[in-house]
Formats: sequence, structure tokens, C-alpha cells
Amino acid sequence: MTTSAAETETAVAKTGNTKPEWRQSADLVPYLEAVADMEARAAAIRDDGAPELIWLLEHPPLYTAGTSAKEGDLITPSRFPVHQTGRGGQYTYHGPGQRIGYVMLDLKRRGPDVRKFVCNLEEWVIRALASFNVTGERREGRVGIWVDRGAGKEDKIAAIGVRVRRWVTFHGISINVEPDLSHFGGIVPCGIGDPQFGVTSLVDLGLPVTMEDLDVALMHSFEDVFGDA
Repeated sequence: MTTSAAETETAVAKTGNTKPEWRQSADLVPYLEAVADMEARAAAIRDDGAPELIWLLEHPPLYTAGTSAKEGDLITPSRFPVHQTGRGGQYTYHGPGQRIGYVMLDLKRRGPDVRKFVCNLEEWVIRALASFNVTGERREGRVGIWVDRGAGKEDKIAAIGVRVRRWVTFHGISINVEPDLSHFGGIVPCGIGDPQFGVTSLVDLGLPVTMEDLDVALMHSFEDVFGDA
């Protein structure tokens, strides 16, 4: 996987190939560059036995269209760049203030069960949010992690979209720390247009959480959920 001078890499909890490496990028990473790096690392894991990788980063403002995206859900196509992507799901927004976690794991070693992998991603996010006393919840028929705002209103705080190729995973999760929530207005996020379902962030919930705080929570909760390979 390539690196740049603007990027810092941190290897955490690495013991041979039994635990994944962790990388944290200090600056915004262009989307296509990130996809190329993920593709390369996934191939290296599959073909060369490279260590698994969890990559934490932020993107410049952009929209991505998953494999189930509907054209009518892109409300303002000229607002930000739009990227077609091979992950599952519909339209979503990525931008500064949102922590992206790209997860490259070998399911042949961990168990070839995609449904369980997605469930583990959800549980990982839920446990990380619980570190800040936020109750993140799954909802039947609505992908992602949701927060009950009361009076029948629920807001999405994290999205999940994955791809698996020859049992190696890539893409992953996004958690809203302090993005510009108005940027979600250019799409119907994940195809959910009901006004009772919105979007929130940790800061929007009144929690002064930093990106570094969230990274620590993600690192601490990952092994509890996924364990060693």
C-alpha cells in the first residue's frame, strides 16, 4: 500500500500476522487514492499473506453510490464529486469530521461468514459509541447504527458498506464525529427519505469528542469483537 508525506502510519497491536495493523492518516485522503490502496492491500492479504489492516481516515467532501444506489436519491449531483463504488448500499456522504474505518480482513482465517462479519462491524461501532455513553442501535430494514432522539425521531450516526472479494474484506464503516450535517442534504442518505429519520453526529449530540478520542475507542473495542485471526 502506498504512502505519502502528508500521511502518518501507526502500527498498533501487531504480532506476526495474527492481529491487524492499524493506520491513521493525518490529512484528508482522496477517495480514488484510498480505493486503489485498499485494492492493493486486499490483494496482498489474499495472495501474499500480508497483515490485515484497519485504516482510519477522513475524505474531502464527496458522495459515493453503492451497488443499490437509485438515481433519484442524488438530489444535487453538482454539489460534490460523486463516485461509483463497489461496496454494498446506496448513496452516502463522506467528508471532514467523519471517521472512516476501512477494514481489510481475511475471512478465510476468521470464518467465511459475511453476515457475521457485518454484524461484527455493527457491534464494533456500538461498543465504541458506548464509550461516550451513546446508545447506538440496529434497526431492522435500515442499515447502519441509529440513535433514538425521542418523540419517534431517530438519527443515523454511523453507516456500514462492505465488499468482499475472495474472502478478503474492504470498505467498512463511517462514524459522524463533527461533519457538516447539511452536506447530507444533497442525497437521500442510504435511500431513507422519511423525515422522522435524520442524521446526527457525536458533537451534534452535545459531546465534545475528538477524532483521536474515537480512534482510541475503536482500537479498544475492536479486539473484544473480532479477536485474533
